[in-house]
Amino acid sequence: MRFDSARAAGLRENKVAQITDGYEAALPPTEAAALALTDALIGVPHPLDEAAQQALRAHYSDPEIAEIALGVGLFLGMSKVLINLGLEPEDMPVTVLPTPGNLRPEAAF
Repeated sequence: MRFDSARAAGLRENKVAQITDGYEAALPPTEAAALALTDALIGVPHPLDEAAQQALRAHYSDPEIAEIALGVGLFLGMSKVLINLGLEPEDMPVTVLPTPGNLRPEAAF
């Protein structure tokens, strides 16, 4: 699934394909910092080390970090529910959806 705001900001499938082991060298520091937080949340949960925390804070505000963490957590939780209910499809096409909460840009943090 892709949100339309991500597409509008330039997310393309060739960029998604770069999110593999070693993405830190392939992606800009802003994206690598967000993915380090994502890895800490979806893998074996662990606190970010000092360098990862500094990288994250260099590129994102506290509300943005909270939004990334909560978004990842919600998607992870939903995927676990779908798997446990046997509802996860074998193959899924890429679906572009309106970004939640993006209806009124002035209401952002």
